[in-house]
Amino acid sequence: MKRKARISEHLTNGLNPMHLEVTDESHMHNVPEGAESHFKVLAVSEVFAGEKLIDRHRRVNALVRDELAGGLHALAIHAWTPQEWFDKGGGAAPTSPECLGGSKQTG
Repeated sequence: MKRKARISEHLTNGLNPMHLEVTDESHMHNVPEGAESHFKVLAVSEVFAGEKLIDRHRRVNALVRDELAGGLHALAIHAWTPQEWFDKGGGAAPTSPECLGGSKQTG
């Protein structure tokens, strides 16, 4: 099973999200083709209600801890309640910034 599918499965089981996007952004970074090392997550779930942002991120990180220990290098997390998602227009996660790591870094 590919890393994207495993991340989706862990988050679906742990968050019961009303909306979930898992995007492999590895191609935007200085990594070998097929690295599956950089991902972005938009998870919309009632479980985030009343939680601070740091606690939401901790919850998501705990659900994918095996992936983080096994080569997942970066995870951009957008963890919203359904109301926050609707307030933001119910659209996609924000665009990730350009990578500045490795050989892509400017002088």
